Amino acid sequence: MSDPEETQTQAKATPLRSLIGAVISGALAFAAYSLMISIATSFAAKPIHSDNVFALRISSAVRTLVLGIAALGSGVFALVAIGLVALAIQLFFQQLTKRES
Repeated sequence: MSDPEETQTQAKATPLRSLIGAVISGALAFAAYSLMISIATSFAAKPIHSDNVFALRISSAVRTLVLGIAALGSGVFALVAIGLVALAIQLFFQQLTKRES
């Protein structure tokens, strides 16, 4: 375990670090989006064949949950990328105003 009295240095937020994080998050968002599209295509190509209403409802719910999780993942990573780009812009303008004053 770590010593509680041990001081840890936190990394400073810079526009470059924010942009690098945005690129990584954007890549993960694109990967999750591509996965979601391939899952949706696969589900559309393979319809459910059953006469049992209960089986149809359960399989429809499972398909919806799987697509929803993939969509949620891509949306979260996309929002993080947008937020990091906004943070980089804010930090850039803060650095400009500090230099002028």
